[in-house]
Amino acid sequence: MTFALIHKGADIHDGQKLHHRSALCEDAAGQFTIIPDADAPADGPTITYQGGIIAPRFVDLQVNGGGGVMFNDDQSVAALRVIADAHASLGTGAILPTLITDTPARTRAAIDATEAAIAAGVDGIAGIHLEGPHLSVARKGAHDPSLIRPMTDDDLVTLTDAASRLPNVMVTVAPENVTNAQIRAMAQAGIIVSLGHTDADYETCIAAFDAGATCVTHLFNAMSQLTNRQPGLVGAVLDRADIYAGLIADGIHVDPASIRIAVAAKPMPNRIFLVTDAMATAGSAISGFSLNGRQVARANGRLTLKDGTLAGADVSMSQALGVMTKAANDSIEQAISRATSTPASLLRSRGKAGTLDGGLIYISAGTNGNWSSISRVTSAIR
Repeated sequence: MTFALIHKGADIHDGQKLHHRSALCEDAAGQFTIIPDADAPADGPTITYQGGIIAPRFVDLQVNGGGGVMFNDDQSVAALRVIADAHASLGTGAILPTLITDTPARTRAAIDATEAAIAAGVDGIAGIHLEGPHLSVARKGAHDPSLIRPMTDDDLVTLTDAASRLPNVMVTVAPENVTNAQIRAMAQAGIIVSLGHTDADYETCIAAFDAGATCVTHLFNAMSQLTNRQPGLVGAVLDRADIYAGLIADGIHVDPASIRIAVAAKPMPNRIFLVTDAMATAGSAISGFSLNGRQVARANGRLTLKDGTLAGADVSMSQALGVMTKAANDSIEQAISRATSTPASLLRSRGKAGTLDGGLIYISAGTNGNWSSISRVTSAIR
């Protein structure tokens, strides 16, 4: 068989499984075939690697900004293009631009801008994630408490309308400020409902899952914790094998021991996925930015408000792979799945996200084994 391009010398991750000592072959129609390295044709266009892994581009469902731009500051196609390009430079091929708790007007503007960006063909925009404003002030984190409020009928109409216009709409809510009937209505409209920034007890969270919530936003952070008599949201998500959970694996937001416990509690099917919770700093050298009029400082891998509250994360997906494999004892096969096919499987409309057909990256380990080097892979027709 004749191939248009052959990739040899690297392991191949197809989004779910890692194929060792294999070659990735692409035909003239753009179809990929994974074969044993020894069976790869000796002739034909070939790219040879010195180890490393070829994998699908990453999928990130929580991206607040990048390239020096915050989505909360600029709801425009131009801003979304800058953000998507910044994350593409870090190996991510599909993102949900995320609007942090803000006004109804900015929420509508963010939805409109996302729809326009998709219509304009901005690469990588898979939909939108609205993190708030229907959260709990008790677990607000870096969200502006003055903008947090209960969900109204008008809010619900805005969200369900967005679901009819966009391929994917994810909404983070707290049961304190939404009803189970509202969760059910969102789920029936195709919205990915995620619980987060909540102090709700275990029973309340389980009821929200039963109503249609399918995910938890940044596991362990800004939520009721697992204790001996009150399991909280952490206990609820670890107790339910069907519920997904995003995780910020930067070694700061969550202790590696907690990550190991969570992964052990939810081994199969794989439901814990990686998010960067990226801010304007992603893919840029800026030292800080503003969030709802408050200054956020960047230092030593942390993004913090003046009072020390963490405000998003300063981590790339490749750095998260390093934390997962070195500190949390996850296999590289599982860790890459958590950054590709697992988040993609949560999407209502995933397209090619999380698969080799969605674009390739080459991941190579540095001297410290942190899988820190990412580059786009040449493809025959893409």
